[in-house]
Amino acid sequence: MRTGHRVLLVNPNRMQPPVAPIALDYLASSLDACGWEVDILDLCFAADVDAAIAGYFARNDVFAVAVSMRNTDDASFTTQASFIPDYSKVVDCLRSHTAAPVISGGSGFSVMPQAILDYCRLDVGIWGEGEYALPILVDRIARGDDCGDIAGLTYRSGQGFRTNPPRYIDLEGISAPRREFIDNLRYFEQGGMGNVETKRGCSGRCIYCADPLGKGNRVRCRSPRSVADEIKSLLKTGIDHIHLCDSEFNLPVEHARSICDELVSRRLGSKIRWYAYCSPARFDDTVASAFKQSGCAGINFGVDSGDSGMLRRLGRDFSVEDLLRTAQSCRRHDIAFMYDLLLGGPGETRESLKATIATMKRLSPSRVGVALGVRLYPGTALEAMLREQGALSRNPNIRGAADETMLTPVFYLEASLGDDVSEYISGLIAGDERFLFMSGAVDDRNYNYNDNAVLKDAISGGYRGAFWDILRRLVDGRSLDSRDVAM
Repeated sequence: MRTGHRVLLVNPNRMQPPVAPIALDYLASSLDACGWEVDILDLCFAADVDAAIAGYFARNDVFAVAVSMRNTDDASFTTQASFIPDYSKVVDCLRSHTAAPVISGGSGFSVMPQAILDYCRLDVGIWGEGEYALPILVDRIARGDDCGDIAGLTYRSGQGFRTNPPRYIDLEGISAPRREFIDNLRYFEQGGMGNVETKRGCSGRCIYCADPLGKGNRVRCRSPRSVADEIKSLLKTGIDHIHLCDSEFNLPVEHARSICDELVSRRLGSKIRWYAYCSPARFDDTVASAFKQSGCAGINFGVDSGDSGMLRRLGRDFSVEDLLRTAQSCRRHDIAFMYDLLLGGPGETRESLKATIATMKRLSPSRVGVALGVRLYPGTALEAMLREQGALSRNPNIRGAADETMLTPVFYLEASLGDDVSEYISGLIAGDERFLFMSGAVDDRNYNYNDNAVLKDAISGGYRGAFWDILRRLVDGRSLDSRDVAM
């Protein structure tokens, strides 16, 4: 251990119900393996953020501080809640208590690293995967060596910023990270799930998606054995409901099935209930059967639309017929499933909205998530398309702050749909309880998870699982049973 060389990892994310900051566990494992002493300052549960920071530094000295920014905002057109101002306050408070370098990173940071550094008045951050870059950065700082060539480093240079190309980790050969640095059990008890990552990167071409910006557009898979080892380590602590954090767990399908086989062969499938995001592409009876046998309780399919033309315009690689096959397979294997809609994108019309809602009602998933307005992120194909049309502030389809950096939440909503489009969609849904809304309402049909009182109360009462599935059980009037709570 490097005597006197302690790195402090800070979680500034205070969303409730809480989601475990898996990145800090992964970063801490990497730093620890390189010989650094690691502390975690988790502000998620702090009653007073400033007091928690002051209390830590009253007892400790650190060599460096790394702040992981998981989300930039709640991605909701209705609420448009940005988290960056609160992150900036945390950074200011940290710097008032230590002269140690403060380094930013995380999945949210990696979407717009230079804008966040500028807003938070920071000099350095890591774009992309920190497990590789952060130990090198703090080593270089400790030795007084130049840091300018570190992969993914974003740093102030003159009047602006520079960002180095990232280096993506080969995940196949890594062992399971230690999941003991953050209080995962507390997150499970107050958030309803644990979490595990089985791969990184996405080769999809969705025009709005920011995932490839920080994780790359090439899929890199962990070994099934490593994934199962990590799940087993969480299970030993009492965490038996797990969310797989991949963009689309079933792609590539061979990797997903090999993980299922590993869970079954190690007899973990009967001990856990897991949830995942999946694509309707390459999902059929054989995949559904493997999922079910290995403990799958529910799937969130990001389908975006039920209209063929809109699917093409959004860059999706599946058809409406794929949605039908997916629904049939899930029902045959008793897997709860949700279709997530993203409405109002380029070319959306009232006719395409009508077709989408009609398709959802016909296919009858367990739940349908309805989000109106497409969050615009820098570096996406959608941003490039809109830049060609001129300044964002003059685009009639742009809603929100129209900030050219897109740091403040800004959304695309097809102007031709009219100002009453939300009411039009509600009329099409006509009170159907299968539909959940991304909204700011305090009720059991609001699946904006940020500060969702209904979810917090349900989890406090014993419900476990994916947030959308908890809401489904609440609306359907299902009482708690052995499948709902920790086993």
